[in-house]
This record gives sequence, C-alpha cells and structure tokens, in this order.
Amino acid sequence: MATATGKMAAASSPSVFMVAVNGQIESGQFPGFDDLYCKFCFVYGQDWVPAAGLEEGISQIASRSDVAPTSFVWNFPIDITFKSTNPAGWPQIVVSVYGPDFFGSDVVRGYGAVHIPFTPGRHKRTIAMFVPESTSKLQKFTSWFTGRRPEFTDPKVVARGEGREVTRVRSQGFVTISFNIVTKDMKKLGYDVSPSDMQNPSLVPDTERIRKY
Repeated sequence: MATATGKMAAASSPSVFMVAVNGQIESGQFPGFDDLYCKFCFVYGQDWVPAAGLEEGISQIASRSDVAPTSFVWNFPIDITFKSTNPAGWPQIVVSVYGPDFFGSDVVRGYGAVHIPFTPGRHKRTIAMFVPESTSKLQKFTSWFTGRRPEFTDPKVVARGEGREVTRVRSQGFVTISFNIVTKDMKKLGYDVSPSDMQNPSLVPDTERIRKY
C-alpha cells in the first residue's frame, strides 16, 4: 500500500512547469520613416522547450497616417507555450523593424528585446529600439551609397549580448507589445511568481528564500 501511494504521489507531482504567452506587437513609433514591417523571434535557455505555437513571424507592412505620422500599427499576434524545469534562461522576445530606404531596398530600422513578463496576467511593454552604426564617416558614406546598412546577421544576438560590447549603436524608435501570461505548476515546483508584488516578482525557490531570510 505504501509503495502504491508513493508511486501515485510521484505521478501527481509535475516535473516541468508551463508558461503560455499570447498577445500582440501593437505598434511602433518611428519618426521620419514609412511603410514599416516587423519580425519577431524568441531566445531562451537550454532548459526551455517550445510546446506549442510559433517561435518567429513577420507582420504586414504598416503605413503612417496623416493623423499620427510617426505611429505604425501592426497588432500582430504572438502565441507560444514553453515548458521548462528551470527558470534560468527565461524567454525573451526579439523584435526587428524593417522598411525601404531611398533606393527602395529593405533596411533595418530598429532592433529591440524584452523578457517575457514573469507574473501571470496582462502586461504591456515599450521597447526602446536601436540600430547598429558604422564606426567611421567613410563607412557611413559607403553603406549609404551602396544601400548596405550595418545590421546583425542574426537578430538573436540582441538578446544574448555576446560581442555587443564592441558594437556601436544608435537609439531609433519604440515598439509596444502587450502580453497575456498564464503559468502552470510553478508553485508546485517551488517558484513563487504570484502577482502580489508586481514590482519584484521572485523566481527563487521558496526554500531558498526561507534560508536567506
């Protein structure tokens, strides 16, 4: 009987937790540009696995209006569910915005990244975007003349950070994203992400916090 009870308890205790993310890339602020579209992808740790949904996507082209000439509305949906055994490497969403230059070639107008919110519920984030810059006036002129502007070969480097310390960048624009977050079994695995303290959500196991305090 004891063995059967132990097996039932082990079977009922989860080995992974789930984080469901949906929402949309709502809009962007990019003065001086027109006909912009955005791409997104996710960056996450080695213990994380996508269980459902899309890891990347590309939006429609949005044009500026006379009412809001600096605003671009995409309302582009995002929907993905992750499972993991460890909160380390919590997922980030990387957003890249592109548009035509003077010669009609698509060039990057901004990169940005933000962590998926830790706490369940509805959240909104505004990401400050940036673009890589040439390191000399000659390179700037050459890139403008040839239409080959500096950009990352892999946008995921924006979230990882390796090598970013030698990259010169310039702030350019903002992107607003709304998130709806649902978590499952995090409490059972000892991680407290309750929205009671929205400013300081904790991903430290309860037992560790008890020892610390």
